[in-house]
Amino acid sequence: MESGIKEGFALVNAMHITASVFINDDERGLHHDYETWLETLAPHDPVDQYRHNDTGEDNADAHLKRQVMGREVVVAVTQGRLDFGPWEQIFYGEFDGNRKKRVLVKIIGE
Repeated sequence: MESGIKEGFALVNAMHITASVFINDDERGLHHDYETWLETLAPHDPVDQYRHNDTGEDNADAHLKRQVMGREVVVAVTQGRLDFGPWEQIFYGEFDGNRKKRVLVKIIGE
């Protein structure tokens, strides 16, 4: 019996409101650039700048960063392999500190 699929799609979802799954290049400088860019767009401090944090939370910036980076990716499966472009990889970004990670992966195909 053969396992896996030959043709179809894979969906990968972060399963957390302050985390993201995205596709990009695995290059150290680019990782730094993303961290700097996201912190410029939605700085963590001061936490009182965000209305969401009035609830006692301190993670409004993480919600905004997740919105920019996206919640999930869909990748084609071709001839039994994830069909990426050159340098593409799937990444999980957690913007609210170290917490237990959950990722949903759904494979659809033949």
